[in-house]
Amino acid sequence: MVTTEELKGKARQIRQDVIEMVYKAKTGHTGSSLSNADILTTLYYSSMYIDPQNPQLADRDRFILSKGHAVESYYAILADKGFFPKEELETFSQFGSRLLGHPNNKVPGVEMNTGALGHGLSISVGMALAAKKDQKSYRVFTLMGDGEQAEGSIWEAAMAAAHYRLDNLVGIIDRNKLQISGTTDFVMGLEPLEEKWKAFGWEVISADGHDIEKMRSVFEEVPRIKGKPTLVMAYTTKGKGISYMENVPHWHHGVPTAEEYKQALQELSGTEGCKHEFHTK
Repeated sequence: MVTTEELKGKARQIRQDVIEMVYKAKTGHTGSSLSNADILTTLYYSSMYIDPQNPQLADRDRFILSKGHAVESYYAILADKGFFPKEELETFSQFGSRLLGHPNNKVPGVEMNTGALGHGLSISVGMALAAKKDQKSYRVFTLMGDGEQAEGSIWEAAMAAAHYRLDNLVGIIDRNKLQISGTTDFVMGLEPLEEKWKAFGWEVISADGHDIEKMRSVFEEVPRIKGKPTLVMAYTTKGKGISYMENVPHWHHGVPTAEEYKQALQELSGTEGCKHEFHTK
């Protein structure tokens, strides 16, 4: 069984891969991928039932990245798990690459194309309902952005999930309180967000989204919640792990300069002059 310390090391490695991908492609959504790295690491290395050698395994757990712009960390984890060669990360967002700037289901391990905000939860409701009707035991996880909560389709899906008592569905909100235009409160007030989800019939669990040990216990608790879907409110920091990016809206999709790139890798590695390469890990 993987230890919490090993998971922390994986999350650090995923963040390094994100910086490499964005810097080399000269495009990407840096801050969002850094904020969700601990959540995805916990899911893929500790909580979800998947088989990288058999991506279409019938009983696999399903994952939908509803906040599709944060695809860099998603691709980095799928590559590290062995769904596709890690060297392919170097082609991210380049002409002819299948690693597009939003999830592409031609990539092994990606269940569905996403990116238009507000659609991922609806897709997940359909998958979870199908599992119930087919008497399958797999679970469906979907990671949403907090800015995405302003989309009306989110609440239609939330209402349907509770109506069908989908206790095999887990929604997660990356609650970093920033979106491309500024704070979520400035763009569209969301509070009291947890109470809204409860009012729609969901079990709501709040946690520090960077506390991997806590997130691990949260996902272990979810199967014991019966008769209704679960919403995990994961409080995070946009740009987590890199001092000059944390809580700065510009890094929603900023690209580091050469100096910023070097500093980011040094901060993530904790050692001066560390050179991180995809193929050396």
